[in-house]
Amino acid sequence: MTTKRSIKIILILFVILINIGCDQVSKKIIRQNITPNGTIHLLSRHITITNVENTGAFLSLGNSLTKTPKNILLSLLPFIAVMLGLLYVLTKQNLPNPLLAGFCFVIGGGIGNIFDRSVYGSVTDFLHIDFGIFQTGIFNMADVSIMTGVFIILIQSFLRRNRSS
Repeated sequence: MTTKRSIKIILILFVILINIGCDQVSKKIIRQNITPNGTIHLLSRHITITNVENTGAFLSLGNSLTKTPKNILLSLLPFIAVMLGLLYVLTKQNLPNPLLAGFCFVIGGGIGNIFDRSVYGSVTDFLHIDFGIFQTGIFNMADVSIMTGVFIILIQSFLRRNRSS
């Protein structure tokens, strides 16, 4: 393996680990400092920090599933997807750097939420934004990583498609 390739792998793993670390540290701070379902309001109640354990997926989808389907849909399939994504970024030679960063954000965020689900049985969500016409569900830093990564991937795909047209 060349030095350039080794450095690229180290950088890929570093970006993924930074995403996991930010997610896990923020969730630990919330678990230690905010009681379950407790809230702190910021910016005239436009931003709420709370402590909610989500046993489902995005916006609590899948909350009502029984144990086996829930484990398959919310743990096993995401784990397989993240591992395939990791294999892809580690083996694909000519990915543009922004696209590579996008995949690393998605992988890091995915691992953060998979870790929570496997260790705690749920995912700690804690941020809610409400600016009237713009309002979110309750989310966490892993979700931010995933959405940022998806946004980067979509923009890069759009730009690449326009360049080839």
